[in-house]
Amino acid sequence: MNTHIKDLHAATLDRIAAAAKRASRTSTDICLTAVSKQQPDHRIADMLAIGQNVFGENKVQEAQARWQDRFADARANIQLRMIGPLQTNKAVAACALFDVIETLDREKLAKALVKAMDKTGRTPEIFVQVNTGEEPQKSGILPGELDAFIKTLRQIYDLHPTGLMCIPPAGTLISGQAPGPHFALLAKLAARNGIENLSMGMSSDFETAIELGATHIRVGSALFGARD
Repeated sequence: MNTHIKDLHAATLDRIAAAAKRASRTSTDICLTAVSKQQPDHRIADMLAIGQNVFGENKVQEAQARWQDRFADARANIQLRMIGPLQTNKAVAACALFDVIETLDREKLAKALVKAMDKTGRTPEIFVQVNTGEEPQKSGILPGELDAFIKTLRQIYDLHPTGLMCIPPAGTLISGQAPGPHFALLAKLAARNGIENLSMGMSSDFETAIELGATHIRVGSALFGARD
């Protein structure tokens, strides 16, 4: 095993625990998702060996090659989360593979997921992605449209999302904008709609996210190190 990966994992858990303590929470309140996209197999193997059992993937095809082929033996013992944009034509494959889909962001995809669930007999847990920065190039429901979207999901499609997910604007820390307001907004939207889970925070800002209520964080480079 690569001891560097082990050390990075331990350091991340320590950061999670410290942030949780500052927020009068416990680290068991927070699910650590290891973002395994584009990581080499040896790093995934090391992460599995130290007991990490929640992984996030951005692309269906890449996830299939990894978890249905190269690491098929480990698949039954992990939770696999879809954290990247999902095309409607990949809905069946996503439902067949993932335990959680975090990126529901439009009604057309909701329709496709309902059909895919019927076809596969699997019902992944659903999060709705919110475009908190209202960026035109980014996926996600606009904050002002979320309440109506959640109502549509529940009443029209019998879909009951258990969480919300957001990605603050890129470079918020560099540009002087803080990610905190985006996390606080997501928490407010979730509370207003009776939704408990918040997937927010990545390597550079997950401590702030935890302090503002994150239940799930998505961590890549802080866990795996820089990509090759």
